[in-house]
Amino acid sequence: MIELNDEQKLAVAKAQKEFSELKADSSKLSDDHLNLLFGQARSMNGWQDKEVSDNLLNDLYELTKMGPTSTNSCPARFIFIKSDEMKEKIKPALLPNNVEKCMTAPVITIIGYDLDFSDHMGKLFPHMDIAPMYKGNSDMNFSTAFRNGSLQGAYLMIIARAIGLDCGPMSGFNNELVDDLFFKDTNIKSNFLCCLGYGDPSKIFFRLPRLDFDEVCEII
Repeated sequence: MIELNDEQKLAVAKAQKEFSELKADSSKLSDDHLNLLFGQARSMNGWQDKEVSDNLLNDLYELTKMGPTSTNSCPARFIFIKSDEMKEKIKPALLPNNVEKCMTAPVITIIGYDLDFSDHMGKLFPHMDIAPMYKGNSDMNFSTAFRNGSLQGAYLMIIARAIGLDCGPMSGFNNELVDDLFFKDTNIKSNFLCCLGYGDPSKIFFRLPRLDFDEVCEII
């Protein structure tokens, strides 16, 4: 059982009260909001010539970081590429069919995962020393970093849509080259890319099918 000090106990009580009040005063998202996030949202292939501000990227991260991860590990690392110089730097790593959609995007986001995430657990999980659990098990360390870094990348996309941006996620690039270019001399590895900006509706395609509930789900 975790032993909490008095300050932590007060923080727990405050969090429980605030969350209870939030749930009591809130209703579910409207159909329009759900369509914006999922139902009619689309991955973008082209972009309007409209800047994404640094302040908006800061706002995007401030919400993204609040998404749940295992033991609050927060292993994702984000590089937001805005400058033409850095776009040219990543260009050789892109598959040919992804070059134009990346080069014309206001922002190319590299979503990575830090295999040294446990170095921060003293700050992120201060009530228990769990860093050795990861440092002593390379398989668990990798799976935790990759899985939770992927989750944080998904949170980024959902929140980006919620604050008015569009997304163009992709895995069609050379991970090793990106790692060498942007994460050299670190233990951070690239996971996927996500272009951000204001999408050009004239560049989207018809929606591809999805699997039905009965094909992939069970209630037991």
